[in-house]
Amino acid sequence: MGSTGRVRSARTRTGLIDLPFPARRHPRHERAGRHTLDWLHRFGMLAGEQATAEYDAMGLERLMAYFYPDASDAHLALATDLNAWFFVFDDQFDGPLGKSPDGVLRQVDTVLRTMGDAPPVPGEVTNRLAESFRDLWQRVTADTPLLWQDRFRAHWRAYLTAYHWEALNRTRSGTLSLPGFLRGRRDSIGVQPCLDLVERCGGYTLPKELHEGEPLAEMREITADVVIFVNDMVSVDKELAAGDVNNSVIILLRQEMCTVEQALRRVAALANARVARFQELTVELGASLDATGLAKELRWQVDDYVDGMRALMSGNLAWSRETARYGEAGIAAVSEGRQRPWAQLFPEQAAEG
Repeated sequence: MGSTGRVRSARTRTGLIDLPFPARRHPRHERAGRHTLDWLHRFGMLAGEQATAEYDAMGLERLMAYFYPDASDAHLALATDLNAWFFVFDDQFDGPLGKSPDGVLRQVDTVLRTMGDAPPVPGEVTNRLAESFRDLWQRVTADTPLLWQDRFRAHWRAYLTAYHWEALNRTRSGTLSLPGFLRGRRDSIGVQPCLDLVERCGGYTLPKELHEGEPLAEMREITADVVIFVNDMVSVDKELAAGDVNNSVIILLRQEMCTVEQALRRVAALANARVARFQELTVELGASLDATGLAKELRWQVDDYVDGMRALMSGNLAWSRETARYGEAGIAAVSEGRQRPWAQLFPEQAAEG
């Protein structure tokens, strides 16, 4: 394996990515951030000044402001709560639990049960993450069509169960191929639920035949891949420090026996090729919709959804360049077996701690 030393800052590394659409940011993201801090404290997911300051430094509310620049304040606050849960949940698996596939299944199953319509069973074993997700699920699905709820549930189920796949990767011998890795990583990156929120913020639900048909299906996959590649480029030092393997840069580093710099350039080239394909498909989609004479309102919805894909790609890139999550402090937070202050929220983790 080639050198694994740090060779570029996150900002310099992401300069290798060529996105032809600029990021826009919601102007009132600070208000959403304050709302989410209150929500996290209310459910006991942040405790103490140190944890709050470390969380706040990541600027997660700005990520949602980039993703949904035209959302109402209420929708932005909801998205920011959901995104906070996403990151807090993700950080539970940076330690020993992330290498215990059976333990991961137990915790994921507890959260999955909150997406049903039945109320909690008396005496049911639960935890702060499951209870906070139950709150989110009820709020985000309120007054939404069943078609959208089914879509959102399926995407969240795929995302949550991908943690078991990641745990298996950490315990298996050998290395996945890049195509095999991407098949699972497209679920674990969580892009599809974020795209569902584009519809939620816009107040529409795309018909199944449009949403699942081509070229939108391929464009969604491309959106996920671009977010994956950018995320893996900026987080590779963090994942190397934590001993993780779920990163496309690390996959290439090990498979091709190359340097980090060479692997970064290869991943950036893959991202740029995906973006070029996305641009081609956008033109094809517009021509196809023009030819079918789509109703004006539905055409606006499709255009808004495509804008949402652009916002996820460009917003993730912009936020990755400015967040403290992947800087020196973020790397130190998970080096030498350390974990984030909020990383032991499952009862059995707290008992072990």
